[in-house]
Amino acid sequence: MLLSHVDLRVRDRVKATEFYDALLNVLGAVREDGKTFTTWQIPPPDAPDDWESTEWFGITEDPNMTPGLTRIAFDAPSRGTVDAIGVYLAAIGARNIERDDGVYGPKYYAVFFDDPDGNQLEVCHIG
Repeated sequence: MLLSHVDLRVRDRVKATEFYDALLNVLGAVREDGKTFTTWQIPPPDAPDDWESTEWFGITEDPNMTPGLTRIAFDAPSRGTVDAIGVYLAAIGARNIERDDGVYGPKYYAVFFDDPDGNQLEVCHIG
């Protein structure tokens, strides 16, 4: 893994937590709430109770945040998972939902969207 973590800014942590819970739970991530941030990580099946991840995605509240042009991609275990998430993105508050049009080749399968704060995201499966 190249990255340790991503710490994304959101305007309202409570609302964003609802959105990211709905998205990331499908990918097997579990949430941990800190005093000023919320994180998600995927524990191994045999993780002990005191397991701590070195790789995580997190959000921190900043009412004055401005979304950037950087896109964050979440890895899905299958094309079916990408499809399942794509079906309910609008219902959880995603905007600007677009399917992969094949421009990245036949092995790349994705759905692109913005979170409620305008952060650019995608869920993809490569293979």
